[in-house]
Amino acid sequence: MKTTRKSVRHYSLIAGLIVASAFVFQTNAWSWGGAESAVVIPAPVRDEAPGTVHSETALFSGGCFWGIQGVFQHVKGVTNAVSGYAGGDAKTASYEQVSGGDTGHAETVQVTYDPTQVTYGELLHIFFSVGHNPTELNRQGPDTGTQYRSAVFPLNSEQAEVAKAYIAQLNGSHSYDKPVVTKVESNGHFYPAEAYHQNFLNDNPDYPYIVINDLPKIKDLQQYFPKNYSSQAVLVKK
Repeated sequence: MKTTRKSVRHYSLIAGLIVASAFVFQTNAWSWGGAESAVVIPAPVRDEAPGTVHSETALFSGGCFWGIQGVFQHVKGVTNAVSGYAGGDAKTASYEQVSGGDTGHAETVQVTYDPTQVTYGELLHIFFSVGHNPTELNRQGPDTGTQYRSAVFPLNSEQAEVAKAYIAQLNGSHSYDKPVVTKVESNGHFYPAEAYHQNFLNDNPDYPYIVINDLPKIKDLQQYFPKNYSSQAVLVKK
């Protein structure tokens, strides 16, 4: 089995112990990866119609789901954010299999939100700005593989149109130094991840990977999206 930082992380979680070797491995990984810097980008010109219901769902994939979940748990109007997998089959929707990189799954966060408080376009704005770097192909920071790809899984035609229009807008405005490689994918069946992955950022704020790669995203959310930021995280009930 291929030994990676994340496989070390997986076994340390299962054992319930972070050993010194895992810490060294993660520190080395940070030297060539590290936290992604937030990018100030324009809001989407096209957004979903004003909400008439109080609950909708969206799926976002942008590298390790710990950080993406942590960011959306601090967004006003989000009522739940669950780490999991999308893009593959039910039989391969487990952390051990997905980490192999050949299941078709991406680490994904299912976001339930109130569209009268925050729109799908606003969630995309946060996702592309502070959530991850959408110009990295099949990687994010120290994590590499198709399971860490940048993708959105629209759950209706309106979400698909908004997502495609926003990607075209960002590329057209040259908001980044490189093109946005985010995929708009159709296989949006979501499978929740194992319980120990839920609320990981909130429950493990001193974990080296979280400190280096993910806590800066929460600070960026607060700085760049103060109207959307909530200091109280919405946590998954285990």
